[in-house]
Amino acid sequence: MRSLAKFILLAFLATLSAALPARAADTLVFAASSLGGALDEVMTAFRQQGGGAVVASYAASSALAKQIEQGAPADIFISADEEWVDYLAARGKTLDGSRRDLMGNRLVLVAPAGKAVSLAFFQGVDLRPLLGADGHLALADPDHVPAGRYARAALIWLEAWAGVQDRLVRADNVRAALAFVARGEAPLGVVYATDAMAEPRVQTLATFPEDSHPPIVYGAVRVKGTTGPEGAKFLDFLTGPLAQEIFRRHGFTTPHGSVG
Repeated sequence: MRSLAKFILLAFLATLSAALPARAADTLVFAASSLGGALDEVMTAFRQQGGGAVVASYAASSALAKQIEQGAPADIFISADEEWVDYLAARGKTLDGSRRDLMGNRLVLVAPAGKAVSLAFFQGVDLRPLLGADGHLALADPDHVPAGRYARAALIWLEAWAGVQDRLVRADNVRAALAFVARGEAPLGVVYATDAMAEPRVQTLATFPEDSHPPIVYGAVRVKGTTGPEGAKFLDFLTGPLAQEIFRRHGFTTPHGSVG
């Protein structure tokens, strides 16, 4: 009887432990919100290949970098641009020699799915007619978030920024910008191509020219002083063939823009 009670208790504790979002021994990854979905699949593949438990916290790269600066216990940081990796490196928060360029992305203009909208990008394009009388353009906050900075640069290059800068919805991150369009709360949005692929409620109207904005490069780095035992293994896995194939399937490109 005592053995049975002990077995039940151990089974209960194991179930409870599995339900917890993170444990001290887990590798904690702070990742740009645009990686949600793809990175989840990569983490599953890592465990299936014999790796340890990995959990991810998703938000804007800027918010995550500031949290790490303040001492948040992340093991790995994956930013949607190189600037926030530079930011942490300059403050002594990253492990020397661990930095990697993981992949790239493309920038697209989206609208709610099912709406009859056509658009061709050219210098001087006017987006205001597509916004209507009181519609807004959704994008990640261009003052802080990488996706928003890329969007502003691209719109300036197209000479379209002046016509829309007073009609912006500044979202906390790119997935939040995508949600505004998906829900029909904004007639247009600027997001990553991978975000548009993952959301059936939006349609891609046009892809911004690659030279209209700085190269989109996702940088990964280990965080100094808090890396768990599996951190180095998972970082290596991220750059390996299996993880890279998963990222490509979700629409990510190489850091230099190629899809292959």
